[in-house]
Amino acid sequence: MATFILLLGIGLLAGISGSLVGLGGGFIVVPLLAFIFPDMPPSHLAGTSMAMLLFNSISSTYVYAKQKRIDYQAATRFAAASIPGSVIGALFVEHIEGKMFFVSFGFFLIIIALILLYKPNKPILWPFKPTVNRSLIDNSGERFDYAYHMPTGIVISFMVGFMASLFGVGGGSLMVPTMTLLLGFSPHIAVATSMLQIFLSAIVSTSTHAFLLNIDWFMVLGLAPGAIIGGQIGARLARRLPAKLLLKILAVFLIVVSIRMMLRG
Repeated sequence: MATFILLLGIGLLAGISGSLVGLGGGFIVVPLLAFIFPDMPPSHLAGTSMAMLLFNSISSTYVYAKQKRIDYQAATRFAAASIPGSVIGALFVEHIEGKMFFVSFGFFLIIIALILLYKPNKPILWPFKPTVNRSLIDNSGERFDYAYHMPTGIVISFMVGFMASLFGVGGGSLMVPTMTLLLGFSPHIAVATSMLQIFLSAIVSTSTHAFLLNIDWFMVLGLAPGAIIGGQIGARLARRLPAKLLLKILAVFLIVVSIRMMLRG
């Protein structure tokens, strides 16, 4: 019972923090499970986390859909590109030794933390001309106009799908910065769209991990309820809390976790 309550708390924390900034929640789940259950193999860490992310993304996507902040065209196309990468990542993690997994994951978390800490306030000038022009109006009447280069999003989505499935994270940690800094998306639209993309790619990634027997379903039963509730809370808080402060706190947390992961490796 104590283990179930602990897993419920981890799922809640991951759901809130993940959906709040559009990163999923695997960057919380994988390190905590690795510390609490040191004998758990990397493939099971990634698979179990990905299954939890599927439930988290369903919950968060539902809220963002009601807010009308999802760019469905971008989400479906980016997801289509990330799905092959997610299958390859799930297959590849089977062959990674524990030490290599933890060191690689630690470096991955540091990169995410640095992006969150030192993210430019304005989009980076990209040499390619936009191929898509979009205009969205959310349920509060706020209008979002932007244009982006679709091929860039497609290529990066494939790589994000691979990394996400390999480490059991949502992929939003790379996709949201890409959408805001390189593709010109509004942060609010990027976070919401990223969650739908995570949901679509997580279906395939979770299925692949399940086929490979990489998922501890007992843990998922504990993590999923917290992730679902946390996803609802995080998506609603995203409209009210100061994003910059939250990102800085999250970045410091990720740096501490990454150092511990690399030391373990």
